[in-house]
Amino acid sequence: MADRDPLRQRLCAGLAALHLELPDAAIATLLAYVELLHRWNATYNLSAVRDPAEMVTRHLLDSLAIAAQVRGASLADLGTGPGLPGVPLAIIAPERQVTLVDSKGKKTRFLRAAVRELGLKNVRVLESRVEAVEGTFDCITARAFASLADMLGWGGHLLGANGVWLALKGRFPQDELAGVPDGFHVDAVVPLVVPGLDAERHVVVIKRVVAPQANG
Repeated sequence: MADRDPLRQRLCAGLAALHLELPDAAIATLLAYVELLHRWNATYNLSAVRDPAEMVTRHLLDSLAIAAQVRGASLADLGTGPGLPGVPLAIIAPERQVTLVDSKGKKTRFLRAAVRELGLKNVRVLESRVEAVEGTFDCITARAFASLADMLGWGGHLLGANGVWLALKGRFPQDELAGVPDGFHVDAVVPLVVPGLDAERHVVVIKRVVAPQANG
């Protein structure tokens, strides 16, 4: 594992560029998550990113670039993989209840170990297909999970009446926008600038269509 000081410097510079001010304890936990992911990755192949410095950019900062769009007291991260963006978002907002959903056992085993070792009391892990998850959430995140049509088809039932769905995409997903199913609408497609990452990033902000109130 690389020395933590350069990783801290990269993370802190990125947080400043994102206008995120975090307590020292949260920064330490974010770095501990990267160390844990790096350690497990050697055996379990959880991420294609191998270099811890690149993990800071491509995992932590890429996840935290949507922090300003996250809303509400509960969040579900669908197809979370090794916990992205759910774990970084949970670390910076311990008051928010975060549910990490993935169907692959090796991913959820890592996540349960991470929750335990990092002391993330606001996080629960579900090994489940998205269609089988119950309940509703104020905010849903999904990173490189599926097309907008598929992710809403599988998980649309999880979005609360006034909730917001944040779909993380690379390039502007023009060809996917027409596939958003009835009952949902695209509120905005926001370009993201991830510090240190020379690649296009967008977040598609989706909400439920609110039925008009009947008169009388």
